[in-house]
Amino acid sequence: MENKQKTAVIGGGSWATAIVKMLTENNNLIGWYMRNSESISHIKENNHNPKYLASAELDATYLDLSDDINYTIKNYDILIFAIPSAFLTSELNKLKLSLEGKIIFSAIKGIVPETGLIIGEHFNQQYQIPLENIGVITGPCHAEEVAMERLSYLTVACIDEQKATLMGKSLESWYIKVKISDDIIGTEYAAMLKNIYAVAAGIAHGLGYGDNFQSVLMSNAIREMKRFIKKRHKMKRNINNSAYLGDLLVTGYSVFSRNRMFGNMIGKGYTVRSAQHEMSMVAEGYYATKSAFQIKEENATKTPIIDAVYNVLYGNKNPKKEFEKLTNKLD
Repeated sequence: MENKQKTAVIGGGSWATAIVKMLTENNNLIGWYMRNSESISHIKENNHNPKYLASAELDATYLDLSDDINYTIKNYDILIFAIPSAFLTSELNKLKLSLEGKIIFSAIKGIVPETGLIIGEHFNQQYQIPLENIGVITGPCHAEEVAMERLSYLTVACIDEQKATLMGKSLESWYIKVKISDDIIGTEYAAMLKNIYAVAAGIAHGLGYGDNFQSVLMSNAIREMKRFIKKRHKMKRNINNSAYLGDLLVTGYSVFSRNRMFGNMIGKGYTVRSAQHEMSMVAEGYYATKSAFQIKEENATKTPIIDAVYNVLYGNKNPKKEFEKLTNKLD
């Protein structure tokens, strides 16, 4: 991966907008694919995304905007996917070009519903992208705080350390610090799982549980995450590092967390459908819960928190009763 290679962001939501802002801080020309042509026109004229992170200042002179995914794929070498996982397949179905030779970085914190795979595995198995050409961009980092230029930390993971390092340098600025990792599988599973635990934290809050219970819930969640990831990809990793524990905590506790917000609505009595309808953003944890439950069943992993969230979201179980049962399984 050379500095001459051109980078593009695929997606038009909050996280995609935040990544574009980070990349253009270093005065780099960035490709940007988004479906909404009206948003493209607005960004060109007003230098901000009207639908997401409207407060984030963007310099359109450094943006090559397009509503044609094939144009962006053709003209850029490094592709950062920042599309909600539920919509990734429909966007990739628009491709008329091969992804051969492309370097793929996933900024998607979810799992592909159609295949049950995390994003890196999906590109590797479905599009034959070599693992050394696949990377992950993860937190702990909320897009909203990037827009406000508050000090934030990212983790960039790739088997090829040079690719991770160069991507990290392209994202760094005075308010963005980047750590490098070679654990692409573990960091991506952690990014997926923390959304489920944030839903759990939201449900607990909606039910009226306080900070004392939330601390126990998060303590158990990081240990549950460790067991889950170890079953999927055994390697030496420190689960207390920011990419795992830090990302879990910010997603579980932050007022910006859409997954916590979604769970809070469920705890307060909303149905899944009504909560989804009221939210303007996708809660990745909803889709991740079903896939994580299926994976843990295959691997016989002990996951009482995932089980409780699954029973509420997909088993139509009463949240109050399920969390009463869960309180007896935590320590």
